[in-house]
Amino acid sequence: MRTLPVEGAEFVVRDEGEGEPVLLVAGSGAPGRVWDLHQVPALRAAGFRVLSFDRRPVRDPSEMSQLSELSVAPGPRRVAEELSHVLGELGIGACRVVGASFGGEVVQEIMLTRPDLVTGAVLMATRGRGDLSGRAMADAERELAAEGMRLPPRYAAWLRAVLNLSPATWRREDEMLDWLDLFEAAERAGTAPVPAPAVADGEPEDRLPALARVSVPALVLGFQHDIVVRPHLCEEVAGALPRGRYTQIADCGHYGYLERPVEVNDAMLKFLTTVP
Repeated sequence: MRTLPVEGAEFVVRDEGEGEPVLLVAGSGAPGRVWDLHQVPALRAAGFRVLSFDRRPVRDPSEMSQLSELSVAPGPRRVAEELSHVLGELGIGACRVVGASFGGEVVQEIMLTRPDLVTGAVLMATRGRGDLSGRAMADAERELAAEGMRLPPRYAAWLRAVLNLSPATWRREDEMLDWLDLFEAAERAGTAPVPAPAVADGEPEDRLPALARVSVPALVLGFQHDIVVRPHLCEEVAGALPRGRYTQIADCGHYGYLERPVEVNDAMLKFLTTVP
């Protein structure tokens, strides 16, 4: 494990296994360990070296609050620039990259600005433009934070489950009890993900035209019941990428890579093993 500083933040990087490197980029507020249960073992079993990380802001603790975290959350361009620097410091060179949700937007920006660093990309639950649903959700979350309110842990856990899990998962009630317990524990511990703004200051909302310049091969995975990043937005990204292709995973929501890991890993590995 290495800690690498950038301006205003530090990256704590975990490097596991041997072989061709694969960088995993988690969604906003999600820890790098979110990949550990399913994707890291599958990638290592397939002979890949796996890198994951946590990005930690470096700020005066007196300035920290839920509101300040939402208002100063970096956009994908900034994180892409930082991550490109980190890859250089690690001496990785070009590698395969996997990103989910906000992490997928970060990977898009790396493909645009540093295509020399990416040999192939898997983008899960990603979008190339904002939509009404995403903007409304971000506005509502900012307003809640501005009011200085914190949802009760049990209610926050239920809401997170409704937003991120598929109706198919909800039908498996024993499994759902585990999800709800996990989410509630994260709320009580203060480790639940903090949402990123729909559009960061100074960053364009529509990146689809720019993606036409990307020469990197990419697989875009949409999740059938995702209401955070709806599947048609993922399909738009695949259509905008000259070497993009789209696959939809059934019976899962925004956390599809955790709900349907076998199907997601199968699609991911079939693609990554074809990348030179």
